[in-house]
Amino acid sequence: MLSFIKQASDDAATQRVVLEGRDVRVRLSRAAEQALARRATPLVVEMELYFSCLIRLRVLFHETPGGREVTPVSDKLAICFRPVAGRRCDLHSVEGEQTRDAFPIVRPSPFVPHWLNVDYRKGAWVGEFGYQDAA
Repeated sequence: MLSFIKQASDDAATQRVVLEGRDVRVRLSRAAEQALARRATPLVVEMELYFSCLIRLRVLFHETPGGREVTPVSDKLAICFRPVAGRRCDLHSVEGEQTRDAFPIVRPSPFVPHWLNVDYRKGAWVGEFGYQDAA
């Protein structure tokens, strides 16, 4: 289900999508909108929730879905949510793919973020997501 609302707010556009049963606000900076407009294919933005001896929120950017189940935000942007778990508590290796496993959640909607912010700075995509109502 895709609910598409575009609101201008302090140089950003906000769009709403339903992801895993939760309404998610996707906020794009003006720079992000301009960079997306130049793309030939959709950018895939992955919100990763890492469980281990810590909880980490990380936004990853991909050129293709790569087998991920994605939710379209527009013809230039798709998002997905992926909870993962560490095999061990090692703060120095949390970046490596080999230390993370998919973390199956029976009912994922309580874990899906409320908001996602995407920007494009100095030639690179940056993002953050969170669980509070105010983004």
